[in-house]
Amino acid sequence: MSSMQVSNVRPRPAVSKQPIQKDELATESITPASTRGTVVNNQPAMPLSPSRRSSFSQRAISQTLTGTANLANLLPTGTILAFQVLMPIFTSNGACDSATRPMTLVLLLLLALSCFLASFTDSVKASDGQVYYGFVTFKGMYLFDYPDPTWLGLPDLSKYRIRLIDGVHALLSVLVFGAVALRDRNVVSCFYPSPEKETKEILDIVPVGIGLICSLLFMVFPTRRHGIGYPVTPGK
Repeated sequence: MSSMQVSNVRPRPAVSKQPIQKDELATESITPASTRGTVVNNQPAMPLSPSRRSSFSQRAISQTLTGTANLANLLPTGTILAFQVLMPIFTSNGACDSATRPMTLVLLLLLALSCFLASFTDSVKASDGQVYYGFVTFKGMYLFDYPDPTWLGLPDLSKYRIRLIDGVHALLSVLVFGAVALRDRNVVSCFYPSPEKETKEILDIVPVGIGLICSLLFMVFPTRRHGIGYPVTPGK
């Protein structure tokens, strides 16, 4: 009887256990490390790497600085030196407030006036071989530092009188200085800390256009003056 009871009992079906950790670990161990994290087909392309983005920005900054340096060659060196030294101090590196903003504006006006007046200065070489500087007038040129009050040993100073082209050059110098100032980061951050889209476009395009037009005009109508802050050519 006991044997019949044993035979009538149905065997318990074996539960198939799914491997949880071993297969996953085996699959992960089989997968080479070089193929992990690769982009699957039909996936969107990866964006540009930060290194390429930085190279583009560095190239744009380099072109901007080169254009600014070329414009600065049309201005007196003393004015440009004062601009580069004093502007970070007056603007607190671009973080202007109610006190520094008016002082920065006054400084820019004085430097622009310096560019304007420097266009009416010239130099002359005396018989002693020294070069003397002066301010041109409608009658000639008045020298600043010539030691002889009789002005002996000098060429005819009446040929250095003011001409119409001097006024044109003075105006172009002021425009070029304005273009250089508008390309300066401290000046833009001082007066336009958070510019709108239209304002930013104007600040990016107008200085470049002014610099290009003024450079062409300086090439077409070159100045013959070699005043204060400008290089003296041989023979002057």
